[in-house]
Amino acid sequence: MSAGADGSGGAAAAARSREGSPAEDGFVPSALGTREHWDAVYERELHTFREYGDTGEIWFGEESMNRLIRWMQKHKIPLDASVLDIGTGNGVFLIELAKFGFSNITGIDYSPSAIQLSGSIIEKEGLSNIKLKVEDFLNLSTKLSEFHICVDKGTFDAISLNPDSAIEKRKQYVKSLSRVLKVKGFFLITSCNWTKEELMNEFSEGFEFFEELPTPKFSFGGRSGNSVAALVFQKT
Repeated sequence: MSAGADGSGGAAAAARSREGSPAEDGFVPSALGTREHWDAVYERELHTFREYGDTGEIWFGEESMNRLIRWMQKHKIPLDASVLDIGTGNGVFLIELAKFGFSNITGIDYSPSAIQLSGSIIEKEGLSNIKLKVEDFLNLSTKLSEFHICVDKGTFDAISLNPDSAIEKRKQYVKSLSRVLKVKGFFLITSCNWTKEELMNEFSEGFEFFEELPTPKFSFGGRSGNSVAALVFQKT
């Protein structure tokens, strides 16, 4: 489960829409925040892959994946470090990690079709060292814990748009993250919903801000900014 792409895409535009929202937190509730939406998306993508071999969209673009991997290389994250991709979708990020030599990587998604799709793509790539699980991050099994790195590319965004108790779901997300991540472990999040300052507030309990990653800038009406925020937190 993830949403959006650097600087473009209908999902990103919808995710950033806040004005006129009746929601308490300022976000417009959207189908992008529901399991039904993502089940339908990945059922279509699974059919397309089986029919044409198309792996589907790379959320936030290839540069986003490379940005995260460059950070891991820069900080000399061991290749056997345990990595969890939260809302793995089509699993393309896991494949890139495996190609760079990471050997202890896991992808979870609450959509069975997403896990089927990622499994099919991983099998086509001839990779066998990637673990996949159908798992709702807000209602975790007891088996997921002690990860060195957790990565989110749009899952927290989607949760923020859930029409039903999005604020409570965000709080549960933070609790789940604290549960699966090792002390001193790193959390890498890419978002088109949230600014740096907002993310720092959302993850202020149990985590400390570690670093901001460079993202594409836009200019409009004489002002410039970033359409995407990419931050690293460390569990305290």
